Amino acid sequence: MTPTTAITIVRYPGASQAAIFGLQEMFLLANSTSQQQQYNHHFECNIVEHCDVKAQASCLQVVIVPPSINHDYYLSPTAELLQWLKLQHKQGCIVSSACAGAFILAKTNLLNQRQVTTHWALAEDFAKRFPDCLVRSEQILINDGDIITAGGLMSWVDLGLELVAQYTRPSIMRQLGKSLVVDTGPREQRYYQSFNPNFEHGDNDIIKVQHFIQSRYQQNINVALLCEQCFLTERTLLRRFVKATGLKPIQYLQKLRVQKACELLETSPQSTEAIAQQVGYEDAGAFRKVFIKIIGLSPRDFRRRFTK
Repeated sequence: MTPTTAITIVRYPGASQAAIFGLQEMFLLANSTSQQQQYNHHFECNIVEHCDVKAQASCLQVVIVPPSINHDYYLSPTAELLQWLKLQHKQGCIVSSACAGAFILAKTNLLNQRQVTTHWALAEDFAKRFPDCLVRSEQILINDGDIITAGGLMSWVDLGLELVAQYTRPSIMRQLGKSLVVDTGPREQRYYQSFNPNFEHGDNDIIKVQHFIQSRYQQNINVALLCEQCFLTERTLLRRFVKATGLKPIQYLQKLRVQKACELLETSPQSTEAIAQQVGYEDAGAFRKVFIKIIGLSPRDFRRRFTK
């Protein structure tokens, strides 16, 4: 008898149809790839409406909550769906999500004290709504055994490949990736994220400081200089800056400089050393260390990945 993995994808209002049907087709292709490699395994993938989950069979092995595209249902899912997800998890099912689907899983409290990822642009809102979750938005995928979360809007591809590798073997996953022409090598979401400072927090003194950093990020900036812009003590500035932006001033400055460097690496033929100087680093080695810490790639590898 052929071993079967039963997977259910939840379709809810605003859920990405591309993700739903893309995953379904991916598992069909995984079945074909398994046959080609003479590996005895079969994925059975079904789609269930969020309002009909109770009618779904109870012997599921994996549930996937896909990304959201154009609806805010993921912020206030129905109690019926949440109870069903908790029941599936209790019965030993792996629950998983991609992108905004993590908000639905978090509503069940199953993600409390767990490492979780979601789209980097949603990470701040997610952290505020679910402070008991450990958000790692730089990661594209986090497999925590019984719970798997994936980050970006297209991370359902990574999630699907992870499940194929987990229930069959890595060689099948890699061959499937070749068939789909997608990268199956290690990736991180931070390769793709942009630094978009928040100016809508309502603290006018900190906004003034942010504007100062934005216009002079190439210069030598320290906390004492920032205090002069808003007439706050260093202790008060640090406390209010972190509260407003979620970052310390030096972290904020580093992220801004690296974002500017990314833009130059993608659009300019300048050397790494020249770009380092242009964004405020006299020492190209120090710039490289900060760049790798924030992006996860060296400036050279970043340029190779994102430019022709």
